[in-house]
Amino acid sequence: MSKRTKKCSISSKVRKQVKARDGECCIFCGSTYDVQLCHVVPRSRGGLGIPENLVCGCFKCHMLMDQSNRRDEMLDQANEYLRGIYPEFDRTNKIYKKWSLKMC
Repeated sequence: MSKRTKKCSISSKVRKQVKARDGECCIFCGSTYDVQLCHVVPRSRGGLGIPENLVCGCFKCHMLMDQSNRRDEMLDQANEYLRGIYPEFDRTNKIYKKWSLKMC
């Protein structure tokens, strides 16, 4: 497994932390059915698998966030939610940087 893949994957420890933090319900609609973890900064763009880059979302909202014209609106909502939990939230610190001397 490459370093990037490892950094962007979600460990079972992080899964438990995020589900406990979000109450195992979708932060977008409140559903408790088919809840998944959603990367705010997508893995395809180097989004890390850390609690500060993940939110709980139901299958429907996760698909909307990934593949619809509501993406920007939903990302704004997710970013605002994370800023409420992590006051020092900064989107740029959630991205894998290959040449960085300090790995997150």
